[in-house]
Amino acid sequence: MKPAHPQKAQTNPVRPGLTRPLTAEERRRAQRVLVRISVKVHVTGKTQILEGFTHTVSANGALIVVPEALAQGTKITVENVKTQKTIEATVVRPPQFSPDGPMLPVEFVAASPTFWNIFFPPVVN
Repeated sequence: MKPAHPQKAQTNPVRPGLTRPLTAEERRRAQRVLVRISVKVHVTGKTQILEGFTHTVSANGALIVVPEALAQGTKITVENVKTQKTIEATVVRPPQFSPDGPMLPVEFVAASPTFWNIFFPPVVN
């Protein structure tokens, strides 16, 4: 007796790309948006304030261009100059260097999708 639906043997075909490890972009907790927003970086415990701008932002933090590099682990407060909102953050990796200056990868103490005052597209995995 023949099976009624011989193609049913392949009910779970392996689709290309699904068996590979996720890329860094796919593992991200939140979408990143390339946008330039003026910020002030207040270094915790110091009177030092660095004026800069964002390179990339997310609900969890940003990559911020400033005139002076800060060490990984430095506690800061980021001020969105336009909205005057502030949020506590930490420099999570050593700075990257660009022609505009050091780029600080910072992570907020708690996710704040409204801090940058922009809409983030949903994460698609």
